[in-house]
Amino acid sequence: MISPWTARLHTWVLSAPITFTYMAIFTASTVVQRTSPPRLIDLLTKLNSTNLFRLGNDPIEALLTSAFWVADHGSGLLMYLIVFGTVVAWAERRYGSPRMLVIGASGHVFGSLLTAAIEKGAITAGRLPHKIAFATDVGVSYVEMGSCAAAVLIMTGWIRLIGAVVMFCLVGLPVITDHTIWDVGHLLATLSSLAAAVLLRLLGPLRDPPPFTGPLVVSTARDRVDL
Repeated sequence: MISPWTARLHTWVLSAPITFTYMAIFTASTVVQRTSPPRLIDLLTKLNSTNLFRLGNDPIEALLTSAFWVADHGSGLLMYLIVFGTVVAWAERRYGSPRMLVIGASGHVFGSLLTAAIEKGAITAGRLPHKIAFATDVGVSYVEMGSCAAAVLIMTGWIRLIGAVVMFCLVGLPVITDHTIWDVGHLLATLSSLAAAVLLRLLGPLRDPPPFTGPLVVSTARDRVDL
């Protein structure tokens, strides 16, 4: 009785390989965080942060490694898995894996670099303490927010409106109410991925997602319903 659903899940996973590979990596790092001494994890995440100190010493390594850790000792892992496994996977099915990789990377890389530039200026102006240059700054949230913005871009109708409102509440509203550098970082990452998605759409149409296969077959037309 369960085989039709596992067949659909299997097709869904295979149709978004970048998303589910990324999920597997940051889930594994979260397991490490939760089974290791907290002080060791604090040290590892600080060494893999995209703070000013690490970006100044080894920017490529800092940008690469920081994207694979869930912040706050793996807090919120379940929510990340739900969002990536649904919204981001759906977006990859439409954009295609190469373009989705560029979109996610744009959010993380440009979001981190732009945030670092603002941090440096704020420290110089005395608006932020110098110790923030050594702060722990890791996580998958830049990739998540940017990828979700790219998904909203290709939605239509009332679902697109709902998606836009949710994105504003998650990304825009905190900048207005909380004014933290981390909120600004999420906004910059979202805008970076959104810009990448717009440019990539100009290069070619969206991909027709592969149909579900197996005992329970859902037609391609139904699978392509505009969200």
